[in-house]
Amino acid sequence: MALARTKKSESFFGQIVIGPPGSGKTTYCGKVYDFYKEKLNRDVEVINLDPANENMNYKPKIDIMQLITVEDVMTQLNLGPNGALMYCMEYLEENMDWLLIQLSKIKNSYLIFDMPGQVELYTHHVSAKHIFEKLQKLGYNLCAVHLVDSHYCSDPPKFVSTLLLSLSTMLQIGLPHVNVLSKADLLKKNESKLDFGLDFYTDVLNLDYLLELLDDGPFTKNFRKLNAALIGLIQDFSLVAFVLLDVKSDKSLLELKSAVDKANGYIYGSGEERSIQALLSCAVGARTESERFDSDYM
Repeated sequence: MALARTKKSESFFGQIVIGPPGSGKTTYCGKVYDFYKEKLNRDVEVINLDPANENMNYKPKIDIMQLITVEDVMTQLNLGPNGALMYCMEYLEENMDWLLIQLSKIKNSYLIFDMPGQVELYTHHVSAKHIFEKLQKLGYNLCAVHLVDSHYCSDPPKFVSTLLLSLSTMLQIGLPHVNVLSKADLLKKNESKLDFGLDFYTDVLNLDYLLELLDDGPFTKNFRKLNAALIGLIQDFSLVAFVLLDVKSDKSLLELKSAVDKANGYIYGSGEERSIQALLSCAVGARTESERFDSDYM
């Protein structure tokens, strides 16, 4: 998750980085920290709220592992890794003062919160949701950045699962939401192997075509009524769309930054100086800002 407080309005802004294990959350947090700091001159800090995160590629300003760890909970309470992780989130919820005291020591910085990867925490478990709600009540304008590995696009049943996961997470958390297909460089390299063009997966276009593939699949053809019900559910809500992310590309990071800043209102509440062209980019989309960035930095 990321939070920021501006100098003039004393507003807070946040980006909560969530997603299944292996989706690239920790890598993203480290890359975004460097990108915001070095290329955008934005004050930024990373907060680790994953009590099992032992492979951080950044130095967190706040680390939940100083409060509680999954390993300690598993040892002391004889819980498995999933149960221990849920216990840690419940413990953090009950000890929010610890987090708030730590946050109060950070002045005028955009904060990136690296969250655990267990999907149950965001689909039906309530502790993470309650933590976000408490921060919102304290004036934090939060945005969830939900990373999913883009290789799921190569298999229709997996992509449907990805859509359902994203939809249920959006409904459960109830925050401004940016869904992201990570490792987009690999997806583009294998685009010829996809059943549809990239726009189909990012914009989540007419899913009736996907339903046809499911109905013809060697396994999923046995569940045609279920296939239709799931596709209908996703299309009825019409909420899910994706941004492609290649963490090795500054242009890709900038496009995602623009989407996140619009979602949580940072572009309107921050004290960053902007050129007229950058302001216009807020209206016409991230592509204009990306072109400006390319000319300035590339």
